Amino acid sequence: MIDGAPALAAFMGCGIELEYMIVERGSLSPLPIADQLLRSATDTYANDVDRGLLGWSNELVMHVIEIKNQQPTADFESLPAAFQAEVKYINRILELFDARLMPTAMHPWMDPRRQTRLWPHGNADLYEAYGRLFDCNTHGWANLQSMHVNLPFAGDGEFARLHAAIRLMLPILPALAASSPIADGGVTGFADFRMEAYRTNAQAFPSIAGQVVPETVTSRAEYRRSILAPMYRDIAGFDPQRILQHEWLNSRGAIARFDRSAIEIRVIDTQECPQADLAIAAAVIALVKSLYDAGPDALAAQQAIGTDRLAAVLFACTRTAEQTVIDDAGYLKLLGFQGSRCTARELWRHLIEQMQSGERRLAAARLKPLQVMLDHGPLARRILRATGGDYSRAHLAGIYRRLCECLHQGRMFVPA
Repeated sequence: MIDGAPALAAFMGCGIELEYMIVERGSLSPLPIADQLLRSATDTYANDVDRGLLGWSNELVMHVIEIKNQQPTADFESLPAAFQAEVKYINRILELFDARLMPTAMHPWMDPRRQTRLWPHGNADLYEAYGRLFDCNTHGWANLQSMHVNLPFAGDGEFARLHAAIRLMLPILPALAASSPIADGGVTGFADFRMEAYRTNAQAFPSIAGQVVPETVTSRAEYRRSILAPMYRDIAGFDPQRILQHEWLNSRGAIARFDRSAIEIRVIDTQECPQADLAIAAAVIALVKSLYDAGPDALAAQQAIGTDRLAAVLFACTRTAEQTVIDDAGYLKLLGFQGSRCTARELWRHLIEQMQSGERRLAAARLKPLQVMLDHGPLARRILRATGGDYSRAHLAGIYRRLCECLHQGRMFVPA
């Protein structure tokens, strides 16, 4: 989404960002050549590449590239094919470097202490500041790939309603989107270890991530006062030039981007192919829209639910994903589920069935990948099933090589 663009009304467009790791084609080891990839398209070490509808940009580390639609679009159905075409184009360039893109939210055996290189070109002072303040040679900074969904708002009223709806939806996202069960060459105990690493990557400054689920706010002024100001105050002594004192320092699972009048959702692991990512994005947008439209009484209830309660559900879902038992009846009721207890898989199945009977009916092309996730589990579950308990480097390499092929060919990963 373009910074400084006129504010769109809620749900009049969306912005999608997909992050992928660049790896050696043979060994699948992380390969820090994002600058060379960007240079191949621009003849300079640029931070961004303009490709029309979509663009590419660098990230904190040199082995990650981001693909995004450059302006918010209401033509959501054109995005999966556009992202898939861009993946194939990038892979063709990377063949010159004997490299390829790898999907999922974490590399399964990356050693961040040894293999991390921060971006050294444009905005290098920004990345150096991050390096001084945080330990960026860790999984929580160097081994995270996610999809960001940006939803616009116009004015305080839309911001408050959108923030409340997103806040309520965040905790169950890993149940659908977890894709990071393996790190350091073995099982982590989390279906979504990316979110655990993300949650703990700035512990020296607790105000930066909070409880990941953002606190209730009812206006932009309150957001600046209660969420942004404490972060800036806490890092001020370590950031005298105010390089990092901007809204993107916020590491909650959804952050206000006032520079582009949008809320950016971050609690979604990158999937095996763009059609899977965009199916999740479609379900997220439909669910947020239904919560946003629920009326003033529902808004008051959404804003009243405690952050502790929501964070507890999120933490449980990062561990056990779709198998998580949710027994907070009040929370379930706010999501439109009348029972007092269910698994996260049952909840998502109910929510998607409800979408199909409402005005936000999902297109068949988006529903098909979601059905795979509901029937076979999130990608994390399918990866674990494929390992069969064998976490040897050779066996993991075979699985992740198949995932790289899924990304290139645009197909779902369903192990036998």
